[in-house]
Amino acid sequence: MPLRPADFVRTVVLGNGGSGKSWLAERLAGIAGAAATDMDLIHWVPGGYNVRRDPAVAISMVREVAAGDRWILEGVYGWLAQEALPRATALVLLDIPDDECVANVKARGLRRGGDEAAFAELIQWVSEYRIRRNANSFAAHEAMFERFQGTKCRLKSREDVGATLVPLGG
Repeated sequence: MPLRPADFVRTVVLGNGGSGKSWLAERLAGIAGAAATDMDLIHWVPGGYNVRRDPAVAISMVREVAAGDRWILEGVYGWLAQEALPRATALVLLDIPDDECVANVKARGLRRGGDEAAFAELIQWVSEYRIRRNANSFAAHEAMFERFQGTKCRLKSREDVGATLVPLGG
């Protein structure tokens, strides 16, 4: 069955750091007439990546986003994404090779006030996506994808992303 823009009015985009989640979320937001929300801005206290927000507050923030009529929520935080999935109409799993994700993170460089030590930790963290065993891992994302009952897309390359967006008008 062909995908329609209406399928993506409330979408969760999951994937590794550097997989293109933010880029894809912005395009889906334009197609769906929705706002895109980066879970990094929910998970971390403003001012950098060194202080995690209280989990109860972060969960409340995700639930507030998910209560809306139209939204795109993207990130690596499976424990937050699962709070939005009951209201989601679509789930996109960006299953991009880890070496490509690492290269993309290196190419974009430091962000949001990070320092060299934090950047090195991020590179290490991204490279461990498939071997981690927590809610922010490939295994956890894949399990959420398998359980999800709505529209779902598993995209394994930039070509897959393009082939999904073009018919939607993106």
